[in-house]
Amino acid sequence: MRVPNENSALLVVDVQNDFCAPEGLMGRFGADLSQVDPAIERIERLIEAAHAAAVPVVFVRLVTAPHTDSKAMLAWYARQGTDASGAAVCRAATPGANFYKLYPGERDYVVDKQRYSAFIGTNLELVLRGLGVDKLVVTGVTTECCVESTVRDGFMLDYETFVITDACAAYEPELHDMSLRLMALNFASLAETEDVLRDWAAGKGETG
Repeated sequence: MRVPNENSALLVVDVQNDFCAPEGLMGRFGADLSQVDPAIERIERLIEAAHAAAVPVVFVRLVTAPHTDSKAMLAWYARQGTDASGAAVCRAATPGANFYKLYPGERDYVVDKQRYSAFIGTNLELVLRGLGVDKLVVTGVTTECCVESTVRDGFMLDYETFVITDACAAYEPELHDMSLRLMALNFASLAETEDVLRDWAAGKGETG
């Protein structure tokens, strides 16, 4: 299987302090972050390869505020007896919402979201259509939540989706593996970073 660079975009999902940094909200909650930095190192290589192969890079970030909090999510927390402060992740204008280790360059795009999926209530599809993109190469955190939600919605909107297995991370290996299995069964083609680097190096200059 070849991972194409023509008509493709690289999505970098939620690589932000609250999800990835030891001092971020999930780190303070005790989440296992051991798989995050290795995935981010691979994402960095993919970004470099995307730039070289004329593949647009879209950084997707969660930015929340009290007036955009999901009522359904707050009710779900309450029914489970969970502190609703969990909804306060990546609050606007706080360090937790800032990018972690990877930062958009002048040629990159940034899409802000308020839900798991990068397509819900955002301008992502307008950006992609304007760029002539119909294929998504998806990376980021967490595999089973915001990555998978974005992949599902992208596929439903007729984007061919590729998930880069070692450039995604979850806080539990079992959830990462299960999510990949489900996406491969129904929505996405799976590849590894080295596959993409090889294919994009071979396909530089292609515009499809």
